[in-house]
Amino acid sequence: MADNPGARTPRGDDHGSGGADGELRRALAAALVPQIDELTRRVVADIHAHSGTYASGAPVSRDDLWEICRDNLLRALEDFGGLPSSGGHFEYAARETGRRRAEQNVPLDTVLQAYRRGGRVMWQVMAEHLRAARAGRAGGTGRGQDPVGMVAGDRDTELDMAGAVWETIDRYSLVMAESYRLTQLEMQGRQDTRRVALFEALLDGRGDDPAVAAAASAALGVPVHDRYVVVVAAQDPAAPPNPAPVLDDHGIWSFWRPRSGRYAGIVRLAAGESGVLLDLLRHRTGATAGLSPEFDRLAQAGRALRLAEQALRTLPAGSGEAAAFDDRLAEVLLVGRPEIAERIVTTQLGAVLDTAAERDALLGTLRVWLDNGCSAARAAELLYCHRNTVLNRIGRIAELTGRSAESGEARLGWALALRALPLRGADGEPAPAEDYLG
Repeated sequence: MADNPGARTPRGDDHGSGGADGELRRALAAALVPQIDELTRRVVADIHAHSGTYASGAPVSRDDLWEICRDNLLRALEDFGGLPSSGGHFEYAARETGRRRAEQNVPLDTVLQAYRRGGRVMWQVMAEHLRAARAGRAGGTGRGQDPVGMVAGDRDTELDMAGAVWETIDRYSLVMAESYRLTQLEMQGRQDTRRVALFEALLDGRGDDPAVAAAASAALGVPVHDRYVVVVAAQDPAAPPNPAPVLDDHGIWSFWRPRSGRYAGIVRLAAGESGVLLDLLRHRTGATAGLSPEFDRLAQAGRALRLAEQALRTLPAGSGEAAAFDDRLAEVLLVGRPEIAERIVTTQLGAVLDTAAERDALLGTLRVWLDNGCSAARAAELLYCHRNTVLNRIGRIAELTGRSAESGEARLGWALALRALPLRGADGEPAPAEDYLG
């Protein structure tokens, strides 16, 4: 903040320009400035008497309160009376108060109340001077020579002075509040920057350093030890850019940041919330997302990120599907080795794929049959066909592939081939890695 010594804040009422009111203001201010320490003592005592926050001495010590009150009172008196500034810009003390109290996390309402208490005491002291001056002048005690007594008027004048005092206090209160809010914004910006840096440190695997994990815990506001998952969501055009609002609405804490063209987030879970999280991601966000296994230490976030990314790579881009790593283990293995995935498809189901007329029916039946414990009856119910139709199709697959439907090895090969199929390109060739990285 740049100070301009002697600079005066523009005032709409131009109360320092002269006339009886201006003379009285100058006289009152000139009378109180030499008594600034006593005035400060009264204000500090009054604030302590009416505020438990200030009276506690923490975070605002008595010396801190004394210093800031003295500066504010002195600047307010000089400004009120049109006197030359004794120490820089008239608004400096108010701005410094706002900055300091924001950094100390003193509630703004508490600081504004202190300003009102200070204004009340300042006016009480001024009123005492006015009454003493009028009494001295009326009694012929020589008080008429007092500069205040020489210009003190009637009750209406006293009311005018009271109004002028509160105009001054209100103006300085507004300046203080503006400085307070600006400081809060600056502090929030610094906190956000630190929070993001520590979150990135966790994802980069630096949480193994206990100091980094502890600092990240404090910055994010979550425990070092708890139940967490990392989620990596593709930035799908049709999905919200950040799933946090949806999770917030359901009481689930999360923190997200864009990272390498995706959104990476750490989610804190209560018992039984893994299924809820998957459901929200699938049905409320529209994001294509991979979830890591649960972990119990922030230090494990880097490893969890890698697993979440691997789960995401198994999902078609833009599918809006969310999948947990533990539910996609076979796909994770296959997507990491596309040449092996292609070979599995060719050796296990190549002959079925070559039968264009039968292919869709055979593959669809095989998938349902395998997913339901190789039960022809259950598959028939789901496919709305006769049980014998299912048996005939499975027999046809066995015939084409030269494998027995009763063989566990054959069933495993078919299941892996079905999982590898989405990783192939449209022309039947292995898909480039970027086509199925989510």
